[in-house]
Amino acid sequence: MTSPAMPSVATGIARENTDRILRMFARFTSVGYLAYLALLYPSITTTTPLMHRWWTPLAVLIVFGSGVLPGMLSFRRGTAAMRSAAAVAALAFLTAAFTWPLAWTGLQLPGDDGVWLAAFPGLASLAGIIAWSTSVAFIHLVIGCTAVQMINLVARANASAPMLIPEITFAIMFCTLFVGGAAMALRTGRLLDATTDTTHAAAARAAAQRARAVERERFDALIHDGVIATLLAASRPVHRQSVRALATTTLRELDELHTIGDPDQQITISEALAQLRTAAVDVDPHTAFVVTSPESAEMFRIPLSTVRSMSAALSEALRNSHLHAGSLATRTVTAAVETDSISIDIADDGIGFDNAAIPPHRLGIAVSILGRMRHIPGGSARVDSEPGRGTTVHIEWTAL
Repeated sequence: MTSPAMPSVATGIARENTDRILRMFARFTSVGYLAYLALLYPSITTTTPLMHRWWTPLAVLIVFGSGVLPGMLSFRRGTAAMRSAAAVAALAFLTAAFTWPLAWTGLQLPGDDGVWLAAFPGLASLAGIIAWSTSVAFIHLVIGCTAVQMINLVARANASAPMLIPEITFAIMFCTLFVGGAAMALRTGRLLDATTDTTHAAAARAAAQRARAVERERFDALIHDGVIATLLAASRPVHRQSVRALATTTLRELDELHTIGDPDQQITISEALAQLRTAAVDVDPHTAFVVTSPESAEMFRIPLSTVRSMSAALSEALRNSHLHAGSLATRTVTAAVETDSISIDIADDGIGFDNAAIPPHRLGIAVSILGRMRHIPGGSARVDSEPGRGTTVHIEWTAL
């Protein structure tokens, strides 16, 4: 006997929270680059005569131009381009620092001034945190702080060589406050993602165990009501025709049990709608079940495993509505069938809720509805709700 197909559990750890923090840091870093460009403009113009004419415009363009890119790319769906841009920004800062000696004319700044690169090595390392591991970002921090302080030592008039080590140390410690804070925030995001992934996996395993228990109960009931009853009837002096009829019924039920257990089987849209209607009625006999279907969809077939998942999501949505919509709420289930898809809306006119206010540990929607449907090839789900305006759960499957 095959137990019902359950949603597979993703093997990789989710990155939703980590990516959200990375996007936030990318935007913060880009805004920081723009702010430093405005603040350092007088210093940039002051130090331009010290350099060959080609270096300052090119360095400003490369350093600040690359610094703005991560924030711009943070609005894209994926984070790969954003992280690559952050790596370019971090390396651009070091490139400007390492090419400075090649473009220096030998003129010196006043002793109380410094090169503009020395103002924000920590911001460049913050871009490194977005792109690389924490250890690599801290190596970048040490190299950047050391390089710009050595440039200050050479470029400033009457600079004190013995103060080089204390200034490097202070710069590293000061920048570490921000880069270290960013590293801890990212670590928290990764831990939260790992915890969320583990929790969802545990919920999926628990759902699979419940499904197996239901299957065992169904099988036990069939054994008791069919097989044992047939054997008892055969052992008693009753009419053979009655025994034959009972045995035929039991064998048919056993065959149906085997068929239902085949997740690869495809069923007609009429059979699928019957199962979905049964799932709705089992939870709430008073729920209206409305079907819209063109005649061209009569030959449409659906995998049985998909129907099971949709039935389970439908049942969970109705149960949630009974628990949370309020005692006066009414519910309607609308199934729309097309030639290659089926969608179901479970709507109520209850009190509604705010999606953002749902605690992370409440998994009824995240796992039993959204997660279950998203694990089906071609499946999708969403929940629309507002306080005081009811709730609509939309589940859909499209043949691939």
